[in-house]
Formats: sequence, C-alpha cells, structure tokens
Amino acid sequence: MLITDIKRVIEQVSRDKGIDREVLIQALEEALRSAAKKKFGSKVEIEVKYNEETGEIEIFQFKDVVEEITDPDLQISLEEGLKLDSECTIGDSLGTKIDISNFGRIAAQSAKQVIIQKMKDAEKGAVYSSYIDRKGEIINGIVQRVDRGDIIVNLGTTEGILPAREQVPKETYRRGDRLRAYIMDVVLDTRGPQVVLSRTHPNFLANLFKTEVPEISEGIISIMGSAREPGIRAKFAVSSNDSDIDPVGACVGMKGSRVQNVVQELRGEKIDIISWHIDPAKYVCNALSPAEISRVIIDEENRSMEVIVPDEFLSITIGKHGQNVRLASKLTKWRLDVISESRYNEIMQSGYNSLMSLPGIGVSMADTLYEKGYFSAEELGNATIEDLIQIRGIGEEKAVKLIETAKNYIANAGSVDKTTKEVALDDTPDQTDEPADEPEHAEPSTIRDAQEASGEDADTNDLIV
Repeated sequence: MLITDIKRVIEQVSRDKGIDREVLIQALEEALRSAAKKKFGSKVEIEVKYNEETGEIEIFQFKDVVEEITDPDLQISLEEGLKLDSECTIGDSLGTKIDISNFGRIAAQSAKQVIIQKMKDAEKGAVYSSYIDRKGEIINGIVQRVDRGDIIVNLGTTEGILPAREQVPKETYRRGDRLRAYIMDVVLDTRGPQVVLSRTHPNFLANLFKTEVPEISEGIISIMGSAREPGIRAKFAVSSNDSDIDPVGACVGMKGSRVQNVVQELRGEKIDIISWHIDPAKYVCNALSPAEISRVIIDEENRSMEVIVPDEFLSITIGKHGQNVRLASKLTKWRLDVISESRYNEIMQSGYNSLMSLPGIGVSMADTLYEKGYFSAEELGNATIEDLIQIRGIGEEKAVKLIETAKNYIANAGSVDKTTKEVALDDTPDQTDEPADEPEHAEPSTIRDAQEASGEDADTNDLIV
C-alpha cells in the first residue's frame, strides 16, 4: 500500500464505520509492531509511529552502542554507531528505520489479523457508545428473523433483540416488517453490543405520547406515571404547568386524533388518560374512573386505601378480572381495598355493636369512641392510654379499664369461635341436625356483591391490590 493510501484509508474507515481516527492509528501501529516482532524476534526493541504530516507509518529498531558486541540483535558497535550519529557515545541507544516491504508473508498475515481484530473491537465500542446514550428512546427497525421466540431487529448499524418476555401477547411479526420499540438496555458482551428492546415497558407508552403531544416535549404537560397490561389496557397520568391547558384534552387531541395514533401503534390497547392530583385520595379516585367513589379511608403508615363505592359501581371499579383496580394501584403506588357501601355499613355496624357489648359502655360513650376513630372493640383494645385520655370524659383510670375490658372481650370472643369450630368438626353419633355455624373463612360479602353486580365470577385476589 502506498504511503498516501494509508492516510486516505484511515479517513474513509473512520467516516464509514464511525471509529475514531486515533483508535485506527493505534491499531495500525500495534499491528506493525506485532509484525516486526514476528520478523526480527521478540527480544528486539521496536518503536512504531504514525507521521500525521506525511501519512507514513515509520518503524524503528533500537540498539545499544557498546564497545564489544555480545548480542547483534540488541547491540551495535561504536564504529557503526558513529556512522549513524556522529555524536553518539557508549551507552546510547540508536534507532534505525526498517523497510516495511522487507516483512515476510507470516509477519504481514499477523499484522492483518491484528488490524481486523482491532477494527472489530473499535466498531463494537463505537456502536455501544452510540446506543448507550439512547437508552429510554423509541427506535425504528426492520424484523430480521425470529430466534427461539426472540425477534432480531435490524437497527442499521447493529442488531437489536426483542425478547419474548418484552413482546405484547398476540402481536406477530414476519421478516421485513417495520417495528417500533423502546430501548430498554444496552449490554456489551463478547459478541458485541446487544440492544435490548421492549414493547411492553410502561415508558414505551409514555414516549409514544411524547412524539404525539408537542406540549409534553415543550414541558407544558408532565407525565406523572403510567401502568400497563400490555395489549389489553393502560392508565396514563398527566398534569399541566399551565392552568389554561387541560392535560387530558391535550393528550386526547382533536376528535381523539392523538390518542388514536398511540392506540394504533399499540394495536388496539385501551388507554385511560388520568389527571394527576397532588392529593393521593383524589388521584386514586381519578385513577379508578369511570367508577364513582363514595369515600376513601387512608392508611398512611401502610400506604393503603380503603375505597368505598356504591353497590352498583362495584363491578366497574374492580373491572374485568380486577383489571381496573389493579392498574390504578400500579399507577398510584397505593394498595387499594375496594368495598361496596352495603358491605362497609355491615362492617361498621358490627364494630359499633361490639363496642356496645362491652360492660360499662353506653350509647353516649360508644358514639364518642366511634367519632374518635375507634370503630370496634378490637380497635379499642389496641389503643394506648395516652390516646384515650385525650378524649373528653376519659381519665387514666377509665382508659386502663376500657382497654382491659376490650381485650377480655376479644379473647372471650376468640374462645367462643374456637369452641364453635371444634363442635362443628366433631363427628360423633350425638350430632344434631341443627345447621352448622358459618365457616370461619366464609366467602367475603365483597365478593358476593361483585358477583351480583357484574353477573360473573369475581376473583378474590383482585379485590385487594
């Protein structure tokens, strides 16, 4: 290769492959150093340097100037040294230029292998660098092939992989199909950079809205969260920094044009656009729409809410197979327990009756305790003396007595339940034909209410998320 060709090739490869010039020059220098070692032996001191001005790669072999030569490969006589440098002395190290054309076939092949390997490594590094900064973006590609359920996508400069677990159920692709996906991760392994894609990630939905809604890109509307059951339904929460702009309306677009574009990309996935609210209870109510909520009881410590809804809205709130409440829980990051009004009133009445059953508690005291948040004998038994003495008309002595009485009541009630259970399980000839007590783990009324309201079976686990 001509000297001028080296410079031209470096420029062209750097431009076509996206590899830094310095990396290519280092690869050439290392390749020629390896070739020189193959030609002259590993003990020889070799220095390779690329001349930017001439575009020439120069190779020098260094030898020490000595009085008596013992190793011709590493030493040179003073007489020979003076021919190269008239000012050299014993102990100096002189370099002589080596002609590259003198390299043999084996040395040239070694240089070629080093260059190829360095080029591959540099290309992998360049691809990794170009994609690692694009994590979290949406990218377009063409389906190359399907490998054991994983879809291999041609991204242009490299291949991406859409694992089976990140694919939307029921979506099918064939070779040559165009595909949009979310860059979930970029991994550099021995095979090179691997771009891991996803079509199920919640951020894929968020980024699709970014491309469709200019107000999001401009920062006027903020994405506050998203939750998906890929291919079926999603909830998407937004808020606006400008009081004159409705965030939900902006995302829906004129005649639903914006949201429809996102729905088409997700192949029919239903999307609920929710207005975010700083008040957690209001946010949860928005997330459970279109259901109507009667009241919400918040437990900050356990980050859970008890949501009470009218009986006719129970099935809508829960959703098919618990989907609505499950997505609302993922979106708001609150544990939600949905209860119908009739069931809630039943529980409240049962708790009030347990207070009234305690010795020394009349209607007035039961009402007072109820108003202060002690809705049952069990809650009263778990109270502290410090809490109770804050209630008007309750001193320390009375507080101690109330707590003790409530604990005794709970203990006795537990003993009665245990005895009833043992009698029901006793298989003796003296057993009467009287109806047995309802099992301790009877089906919750909430589930029965859901079945009556929706006309279909409800999953117990779907009621509490």
